[in-house]
Amino acid sequence: MKGMFSRRTAWDISESPYAAAVRQARSSDRIAADLTLSNPTECGFDYDATSILHALIHAEAMGYDPDPRGILSARAAVSGYYAAHDAAVSADNLILTTSTSEAYSYLFRLLCDPGDEVLVPRPSYPLFDFLAGLDNVHLVPYPLFCDHGWHLDLASLEAHIGERTKAVMLVHPNNPTGHFARDAERAALQQLCARHGLALIVDEVFLDYTIEGLGASFTAGEHSALTFVLSGMSKIAGLPQMKAAWLAVQGPTELQREAIARLEVVADTFLSLGTPTQLALPVWLKSAKMIQAQIRQRVRRNLNQLDLLLETTPEVSRLPVEAGWVVVLRIPAVEDDTALAIRLLKEAGVLVHPGSFYGLPEKGWLVASLLPAAPVFEQGIVGLMENLFS
Repeated sequence: MKGMFSRRTAWDISESPYAAAVRQARSSDRIAADLTLSNPTECGFDYDATSILHALIHAEAMGYDPDPRGILSARAAVSGYYAAHDAAVSADNLILTTSTSEAYSYLFRLLCDPGDEVLVPRPSYPLFDFLAGLDNVHLVPYPLFCDHGWHLDLASLEAHIGERTKAVMLVHPNNPTGHFARDAERAALQQLCARHGLALIVDEVFLDYTIEGLGASFTAGEHSALTFVLSGMSKIAGLPQMKAAWLAVQGPTELQREAIARLEVVADTFLSLGTPTQLALPVWLKSAKMIQAQIRQRVRRNLNQLDLLLETTPEVSRLPVEAGWVVVLRIPAVEDDTALAIRLLKEAGVLVHPGSFYGLPEKGWLVASLLPAAPVFEQGIVGLMENLFS
């Protein structure tokens, strides 16, 4: 019926050619190598399932004494996580959520009226468009640039600030570029946000997956701007199914205090994170290093193998990866990347993401996951290179 549904959900939900090709390939079992895998639980890692699941069985889980910020023992465990990253984050400055997606929604509601703007990096993950749209927030992209590594274009970022801009988002390290903000960039970004009266929202879900010893948490150091740092179990412990995340609030004392007070009301309205999950959170954080070590080893191994394979195909190269578990491939800008991804799937059974999925130009880029088991990854890259120019 006309007018029944809101404009915020008026998406084009028709199946794209890429989605149709993927659906058909999956239904006919024609995917030989899936280089889009991003769920660690599907990649053959060794989890201590008994410990992970047993942590959910807790006598206190039968009680219900809700704290809008989350149970203190869980917040204290998150505070300890940041202490291991040389950052002092008080448990009082943490709000637990079911996911970083929910944390983003809390922040959009905290900071923005309908139609207000948030600056978001490009390239980056496409989920942000849906999250912002559901809260009537308009995203304005600002560019990252690549010159011997990725960098923030602070001058361009500042040029995109308008009268309705309320916050700047940063993914640290970025997905898919793996870029960490350097100390000078961090300081300049804090100063820029403070100067314009903007909040800074930092997504750090891939912080623990460094290729080299780079990148400190944005929870550390001085905060001249009101700063929100997001993370959670999906990446830290490779447990996307457990739905546990948080946001940390840092910044000038008065702004920080008011932000937390308002966020408590938002969180108290939903009370979405279950008690068993909160009680299990300390256990999951303690066991996270085991899965992190496996993922980092897999990523390094696949990157090394990729570099060996690329030596035979000089037309293809990869961009530097500082952290995370995806790699951006630079290819000849001859064919539309979506059409190319569909062709690779049909001709070689290799599933890879078009670069434009992440906001890269529509020609010249593909994005591959570094999580698949080594034989699958190698088969996928070989198939990609052998069929790239057919």
